[in-house]
Amino acid sequence: MAGKQPEYDYDLFVIGAGSGGVRASRVAAAHGARVAVAEEYRVGGTCVIRGCVPKKMLVYGAHFAEDLEDAKNFGWTIEKPSFDWQVLRDNVLKDVDRLNGAYTDTLENHGVEIIHERAVLTGPHEIALGDGKRTVTARHILIASGARPHVPDCHGHELGITSNEAFHLDAIPPRILIAGGGYIANEFAGIFNEFGSKVTIINRGDQLLRGYDRSLSDRLLQISIAKGIDFRFNAEFRGIEQKGDCLTVSMTGHEDIEVDCVLFATGRVPNTEGLGLDTAGVELGEKGEIVVDRFSKTNVDHIYAVGDVTNRVQLTPVAIREGQAFADTVFGGGNPVAVDHTVIPSAVFSHPPLAAVGMTEGEARNKLGNVKVYQSDFRPMKNVLAGRNERSLYKMIVDADTDRIVGIGMIGPDSPEIMQAAAVAVKAGLTKADFDATVAIHPTMAEEMVLLK
Repeated sequence: MAGKQPEYDYDLFVIGAGSGGVRASRVAAAHGARVAVAEEYRVGGTCVIRGCVPKKMLVYGAHFAEDLEDAKNFGWTIEKPSFDWQVLRDNVLKDVDRLNGAYTDTLENHGVEIIHERAVLTGPHEIALGDGKRTVTARHILIASGARPHVPDCHGHELGITSNEAFHLDAIPPRILIAGGGYIANEFAGIFNEFGSKVTIINRGDQLLRGYDRSLSDRLLQISIAKGIDFRFNAEFRGIEQKGDCLTVSMTGHEDIEVDCVLFATGRVPNTEGLGLDTAGVELGEKGEIVVDRFSKTNVDHIYAVGDVTNRVQLTPVAIREGQAFADTVFGGGNPVAVDHTVIPSAVFSHPPLAAVGMTEGEARNKLGNVKVYQSDFRPMKNVLAGRNERSLYKMIVDADTDRIVGIGMIGPDSPEIMQAAAVAVKAGLTKADFDATVAIHPTMAEEMVLLK
């Protein structure tokens, strides 16, 4: 910022107060920038308000269904347990309110101005607020408007809901059809199944969780079927009809099905419409995403974008890293900081959960050719005593020429918790010999990681 600069109302104006926008705003303000963030809904974004945080709370609630059943073999007698959806729903929403307040306080404590209005670019450095009667200017602009659930364009699509509305249902639907094969579909399938719904998943392809190792997704499919979830593959919506209190869904390749609720979990769409990006000359990609370079900069020098709106990696921790790197690069006064988007761990909070980092076996064979695969297929100790015939699978992919671990995948209880530490090892480039040399913690599921054969 050396030299004579034109005067603007703000050094940074952020559109969207989700995970990436909040982190960028806070860090930029800590660097001394005058920052404003516009958010037309609630501070916290998808993850905090209607995504991973409330969903994980529902996952915890759903786990009690099996825990209460398993407790009998551990000596516990629990008389007539019952579940009240509205109690869980309201407590979850109450905690969302708390987090919304905490995020708001964080911004305000750092001197960030929060503008609870829609913001639209009306010029290179100009932003119109709300109804357009007020405009402000900013030296730098950051788009962090996130993404929204995709809704298929079929007859009667307005009769379905998305994950946004799932947290606000008045009651658990007796029969629910979930469209999609990704993490959101499988997570909500597990949740609603444990809460007593008859769950059917339809997927236009023939595989669940396409980005994960096939053996892990196949294991989840087997376990889900054993739990009573139905699957219809190679099925695309033809339409949804309201018939009394029920919905009749027609699809390709399968007979019609009658359900009480249809949940769309068919991907997410970047929120770029109506932001005035064309006015500012910002380039968009084929899916409507904002095209950025490795420093999150668009084709317009002073306009940046982070998070789901760029459609790079749609994960909250990635958006946070991108927001931090942007603020440090533009306002930190040091060397530019770029986020490394390789070897990113991820998890699916299904029942049981699944987690992975690095390459799948197929990816490793295609890229490296010579690989070694180590795995452990076992029944967790708790499941043995509970009488639950549900097996975990851990898998390690190793570059045979260097012994370096290039990928780990696992499905089983607490897999995401175990994976976080394992991901550090893969990111650091450790070898299979390093794992073999590490003493096991016994008895744990995690010890399988250092005992793989």
